[in-house]
Amino acid sequence: MLERVDHIAIAVWDIEHALPYYVDTLKLSIAGDELLPEVGVRLVYLDAGNTFIQLVQPTTSPSITQFLQERGEGLHHICFGVQTIPKVLNYLGMESQAGIFLGGRQRLCTFITQPPNNIQIELTENAPYAEFSSLEKA
Repeated sequence: MLERVDHIAIAVWDIEHALPYYVDTLKLSIAGDELLPEVGVRLVYLDAGNTFIQLVQPTTSPSITQFLQERGEGLHHICFGVQTIPKVLNYLGMESQAGIFLGGRQRLCTFITQPPNNIQIELTENAPYAEFSSLEKA
């Protein structure tokens, strides 16, 4: 039911400050850059082969800001790609923390019940609701 690691999200205060390390040092290419005003974040996706590294910068999001204030920059969550979120939640016997919403790359997503090690787990549906290339650019 969990088909693959879709992305690993890293919370940062300033994406422009973080990008040189990932692009210049690690030689990862930028696969996408989008603003999600309804969620209050800017996301940059870096192509890491069979998955993405997602840089998450708060714009108005109190939860990402709080995360950064409490823990500093670093690993925010691991996201698994799935076919349909409700079926996977039912299969896992888990619930969504904040409901199912439209997230990055125009895909439905949700965060599931907090794990014991404090690393959030996100589920995202594999099929986008719109073409990635048509996303609003940051």
